[in-house]
Amino acid sequence: MLQWRKLGMLFRPEGRFPWMHEYAQVPTTLLLDDRLRVYFSCRPKRAADGSCLSHTGFVDLDRGDPRQILAVSPRPVIELGELGSFDQFGVMAGSVLPVGDEIWLYYCGWTRSVAVPYNWAIGLAVSRDGGRHFARIGKGPIIGPSASEPYLQACPIVRRQEGGRWHMWYLSGTAWLDTGRSRESIYVVMHATSRDGIDWERDGKPVLPARVDFECQTSASVFEHQGRHQMLFSYRHGLDFRNATRGYRIGHACSDDLRVWQRTDDEAGIEPAISGWDSEMVCYPHVVDLDGRTLLIYCGNEFGREGFGWAELLP
Repeated sequence: MLQWRKLGMLFRPEGRFPWMHEYAQVPTTLLLDDRLRVYFSCRPKRAADGSCLSHTGFVDLDRGDPRQILAVSPRPVIELGELGSFDQFGVMAGSVLPVGDEIWLYYCGWTRSVAVPYNWAIGLAVSRDGGRHFARIGKGPIIGPSASEPYLQACPIVRRQEGGRWHMWYLSGTAWLDTGRSRESIYVVMHATSRDGIDWERDGKPVLPARVDFECQTSASVFEHQGRHQMLFSYRHGLDFRNATRGYRIGHACSDDLRVWQRTDDEAGIEPAISGWDSEMVCYPHVVDLDGRTLLIYCGNEFGREGFGWAELLP
C-alpha cells in the first residue's frame, strides 16, 4: 500500500492575473535544472451568462524547496484556438515532455455545444523556448471522436518508454445522461500507443473496471514503485457529484506491462482531509520523482478551485 504524507497547499491562483482568476486544475510537471515547473489549467471570471474559459499557465517552484515560488507565467503559454476550432474556449494541459530540443504539450481542447454543454478533443503543441510558449502542430486535434469513441477525448497523460514506444492514457466519453436539469458526461480511462507521439493507435476499450454508478475516470498518473507500474487516477459518481459524498476520489491500479491493470483502490494511500481545502475532494493526481523524493501534486475541493497541494511518498 502506498502511504502519502500530505504537505499542504502548494499554489493558489488568487486572482494574480485576469486570465488566472481561479482554479489550478490538472497539474503536470516539467523538471528543469534549478526548478520544478508545474503547468495547470486556470480560468478568468465567468461571463455574465455563466460561461467560462480555460487557459494554461505555469508556476516555477524551487527544486530544492518546492514551497518557494520562483516565477509565475505572466500570460497563457498558448492562445485559445480560432473561431470554430476544437480549442476555441479552452486549453487544458495534460502532459509536458522534453523531445530533443523541444518541449511537447499534450492538451485537452474545449469547445461549446448546443445539445450538450461542451465537447473535448486532444491537441499537441510544441515549444522551442524551454516551455514558456507553445505553438500548435496544426489547427485540429490529434485524437478526437471515432466510430468506437464517439463523444469526448481529454486529459492525455503521455509517457515515452525505452525503445521508442509512446503510451497515452486519456479519458474517453461513453455516454451523456440527461437528468432533466442538466446533461452530464460519462467517461473512462483508455489507452493508446504510438511510434512517434503524433499518430496514435487505440482500441476503444476501458482500462479500468468501474466501482460506482455511472463512474467517471480521468487523470491517470503512471509511475514505478517496488518493481511494478503503479497508477493513480481520479474517479467519481456520474450523477449528483458536486458534493463531498459522491465527488472525486483518487484510485489506484498496478500493472506489469502497462496494458493490463489490476484495480486496487485501497492501496492509493490518500483520502480527503477532515477539514480544509481537500476535505471534500481529492483529484487530478500527478506523481513526479524529484531528486530522490516521490511527490504527489493534486487538487482538492471544487475540482481545484483554490489551487493545488502536494504530498510525499513515505518509504
